[in-house]
Amino acid sequence: QVQLVESGGGLVQSGGSLRLSCAASGETLDYYAIGWFRQAPGKEREGVSWISSRDGSTYYEDSVEDRFTISRDKAKNTVYLQMNSLKPEDTAVYYCAAAHDSKETRWHLWGYYWPRSNEYDYWGQGTQVTVSS
Repeated sequence: QVQLVESGGGLVQSGGSLRLSCAASGETLDYYAIGWFRQAPGKEREGVSWISSRDGSTYYEDSVEDRFTISRDKAKNTVYLQMNSLKPEDTAVYYCAAAHDSKETRWHLWGYYWPRSNEYDYWGQGTQVTVSS
């Protein structure tokens, strides 16, 4: 099993930057696709970004495409989400999640490149990001 712990959230002004970390223990993340999700009060959880376990390909929700970057540090068994040019609408609790590579294989088989949250096997506890106007 994989245990995930997010960190790096906080309070920033509009236009600022944060780097979120998703640190794993229990087993290597090399064989897991890692996704970042966020949930604002009163809203559904939405996918933000994810990174492939197979080739490092990355995927982004349209509203963050030009501002956020997901990356993987295999030596530290950690996945990051660099968030630049933050906006108040980015305010949410951010979660990382892991899906076994067998799941990702099926995603690609069916051409499903934005998997829903229920596709993921493990979740972190979340970290709060607040962006002031």
